[in-house]
Amino acid sequence: MNEQYYQTLKSAETEDWLDFHVIRPFCFQLARLFAHFDIHPNTVTIASMIIGAGSTWFFAHGSFYYEGITGLANNLFAIFLLMWADFFDCTDGQLARLTGKKSHVGRILDGVAGFVWFIPIYLGLVWRFFLHHDLEFSWLGISNTSENTIIITAIVLVLACISGFMGIGGQQRLADYYIQIHLFFLKGEKDSELDNSARQQEIYDQMTKDTPYYERWFQKSYIDYTKKQEKSTPQFQRLMTVLKQKYGGIDKMPEGAHKEFHDKSLALMKWNGLLTFNFRSFWLFLFCLLDIPAMNFVWEIIAMGLLTKYVNYRHEAFSKKIADMI
Repeated sequence: MNEQYYQTLKSAETEDWLDFHVIRPFCFQLARLFAHFDIHPNTVTIASMIIGAGSTWFFAHGSFYYEGITGLANNLFAIFLLMWADFFDCTDGQLARLTGKKSHVGRILDGVAGFVWFIPIYLGLVWRFFLHHDLEFSWLGISNTSENTIIITAIVLVLACISGFMGIGGQQRLADYYIQIHLFFLKGEKDSELDNSARQQEIYDQMTKDTPYYERWFQKSYIDYTKKQEKSTPQFQRLMTVLKQKYGGIDKMPEGAHKEFHDKSLALMKWNGLLTFNFRSFWLFLFCLLDIPAMNFVWEIIAMGLLTKYVNYRHEAFSKKIADMI
């Protein structure tokens, strides 16, 4: 890999094997192509949102069990579209770092891209269950009547909402925060993108009536986003307060404490990476191809929920230890 490629990464330490060796190099070439045609990173982000949301139509079809070869083709094309959207979502950041076209709006847009994909996709999967549920009903011994279909579909909708807000909403929000925290301690405040709600509120308060409505809405949403990250990490917030009070920030904190935080955070990155797109989407694709997409909601609530609690517990534990030590 050349030096220019490494400069487009946030850090090699926060990339998993698939991203670093396959996805990021491919997206780097896309970024170079877009840079040649002077395409703005935000344009790429918006394109990823449209493509990802567009996969909903194809995910809403049954796969081979229900719709034969045509259904399988629809699901494979849905997977292709969502992967394409993810490639663009990775490319926008590399393009911004390659061209220097970074923006606050771009950072916020990048954070909400996944929501724009998965809200319609999850609703499409609920509709798919309403149409195709013979497998689940047979396993559970439920009579396939209109009344039962409506009742169980309503339950699946609730599961989809819990999975969406806790999974895509809570789990990936926390995973992104831990990546930014790691980069903050690795690169320092100047070269990181670690945000806090107080600063975001200041930015919002400085906006005037002439500020575009969509920009004010994005900023207001981002304040809520950062507040939820901070609420989930009380021990880390305490550590940051201690560092600011004693040393004015991380630059003058004891080297031993700095190294311990970095090493423990780095060890946690492999688990944190499982909360992001690659691992999460593998299960979505598998359940859809097997024609049991509702299982994806159960998987996200239980398995991914437990993984999130584990990552959160580990990070809070060593944050508390270091705060107590210094």
